Amino acid sequence: MSEAIRVLLVDDHAVVRAGLRTVLESDPGFRVVAEAPDTAEAVRLAGLEGPEVVLLDITMPGVSGLDAVPRLRQAAPRARILMLSVHDEVEYVLQAVRAGAHGYLRKDTTPSDLRQAVRAVHRGGAFFSPDVARHLTAAIRGEARPPSTAPVPPAAGLLETLTGRERDVLVRIARGLTNKEAAAELAISVRTVETHRDSLMRKLGIRTVAGLTRLALEVGLLNES
Repeated sequence: MSEAIRVLLVDDHAVVRAGLRTVLESDPGFRVVAEAPDTAEAVRLAGLEGPEVVLLDITMPGVSGLDAVPRLRQAAPRARILMLSVHDEVEYVLQAVRAGAHGYLRKDTTPSDLRQAVRAVHRGGAFFSPDVARHLTAAIRGEARPPSTAPVPPAAGLLETLTGRERDVLVRIARGLTNKEAAAELAISVRTVETHRDSLMRKLGIRTVAGLTRLALEVGLLNES
């Protein structure tokens, strides 16, 4: 049996932290190693406890959750950051992605989706609530354009060089699926998925799964199936 995922909870409301702890620790696959009521304490605890996933609220006293992402990643380089917020406006989501967060979840998410999101970012993928992904895709496609929307990265123009199957694999990487899950969904072998992933990285000049996920988000691929 694999070891439980080590989680750091960061929220300024004790009742919210208690609820998150209850949801996660009801499953033996998770262990809350620490809780923090503000981002300064979160950075300190991240360095001490070495969490694998940080569940981080955006609206915090003092330094916001968004501004704390780089500090947390420096304190615990191996930690994956999952934002949790009542806000799903595109500005917040884009800022979180650019800061280095690996996922974005609304606070009204279900317990099962919360656990799924933590697992997804822990295994190296990304996770965005459906509403969040939809708003982000709409903004990128021009249906809503917040002032802070960044221009499409140069690598986006290389998407035209991808095969249909490579695009299929890229979409599933952005959705946080493992190679095995993507293979099952596409009815191909795991080895074939790995080959397409390597080809994507070579063609797009991107060396990490996080980089592929960020590109897929910025060009609006998450609405592809």
